[in-house]
Amino acid sequence: MPISVDLRLDPRWIVPIEPDGALEEHALLVDGGRIVALVPTAIAERDYVARERVVLPTHVLLPGLVNAHTHAAMTLLRGVADDISLKAWLEQHIWPIEARFLSPEFVHDGTLIAAGEMLLGGVTCCADQYFFPDAAARAYRQSGMRAFLGLPVLDFPTPYAADAEAYLQAGLAARDAWKHEARLAFALAPHAPYTVSDASWEKLVIYARQLDLPIQTHLQETRAELEQSLQTHAMSPLARLDRLGATGSNFIAVHAVHLLDSDIDLLATQGCQVVHCPTSNLKLASGLAPVSGLLSRGINVALGSDGAASNNRLDVFAEMRLASLVAKVAAGDAAALPATRALHMATLGGALALGLEQAIGSLRPGKQADAIGVNLASFQHLPCYDPRSHLVHVASRDQVSDVWIAGQRLVQGGVLTALDGADLAARARLWQDRLQSG
Repeated sequence: MPISVDLRLDPRWIVPIEPDGALEEHALLVDGGRIVALVPTAIAERDYVARERVVLPTHVLLPGLVNAHTHAAMTLLRGVADDISLKAWLEQHIWPIEARFLSPEFVHDGTLIAAGEMLLGGVTCCADQYFFPDAAARAYRQSGMRAFLGLPVLDFPTPYAADAEAYLQAGLAARDAWKHEARLAFALAPHAPYTVSDASWEKLVIYARQLDLPIQTHLQETRAELEQSLQTHAMSPLARLDRLGATGSNFIAVHAVHLLDSDIDLLATQGCQVVHCPTSNLKLASGLAPVSGLLSRGINVALGSDGAASNNRLDVFAEMRLASLVAKVAAGDAAALPATRALHMATLGGALALGLEQAIGSLRPGKQADAIGVNLASFQHLPCYDPRSHLVHVASRDQVSDVWIAGQRLVQGGVLTALDGADLAARARLWQDRLQSG
């Protein structure tokens, strides 16, 4: 007797990520929000009966993309301070605006808009690092999206908290309130070594160990950050954090642009994670991360967009292509970052960085049914000899037609199903009017 399942997906190709390859004439079977089987079409016909069947005759089906670093609510600051270096961008523009307008309402609306943008672009999970994580959690639950929420810590006051201890307590209270939400996970998220003192880092490390929470932080994004640390501490920021006990497999280094050879050794030895944000690094003129060097040492590298204020798009398709191209130039080697590796970084690499690889990142039986359909029907995408190459070098987020998270269809035919695009646009215009009227 055939096995009854909730959903059967029949695309032109399936790119499962693990194992590597592109399958034809295969079907994905889903039940109870999880992948039951990935089998040849003939076996699906013989052994399974689905309550819903979706045929995608010109599509690639692949795991949902993972945006491993963003500041989602900063969609409301998209384009407010373009063409400025990081230090001036933060100190003269972003931080003053946040001091005036940051609130739970700001974070909820900005996060909701970001979730809509990411879902339409095939991102099913993001690592978000911003203030008022409780408000962000409400937005992610409303959108249906999966999120890894970083609990921010700084040593200076903002409208969210007065000092490092207050940040920690507020963040942990949010984590306690939402820790049973199936699509949410949490991490401690000190902003950077240069904005968090040794004493605060030591306290963070204790909490991380006691609560088994990852630590994610901006690390060595600019050359000035590295040079200042060498002058002040006689060591790199990463070496300082290692001395304080922060490094390990649960340590997520975001950016990691300006690394000493000893830093790369340390990242490899400690099994740390790295998130590469190529567009943001280029836009802020921060530099080119040594991605091929990191990968050659066996260091897992994921992809992130950073926030819309320093990138202007939350577009992991764009990050894949740019990461591949920039790595080739930086290494002087056209084979430095092939399309298949970039695709891995945007899927399973992201899941590994966030500690979610047992649940998401590949289309493997037993995992959550987080999948996206990318339509390659148009003549601009033909001929297609290898859909993996096309996903990185030809397709864009505009070709994402369908998105499922835990088997729930959140994008259908390029339209959001749980969110209203007109409502998101109205929220964005409202906040623009508020910021411009001051």
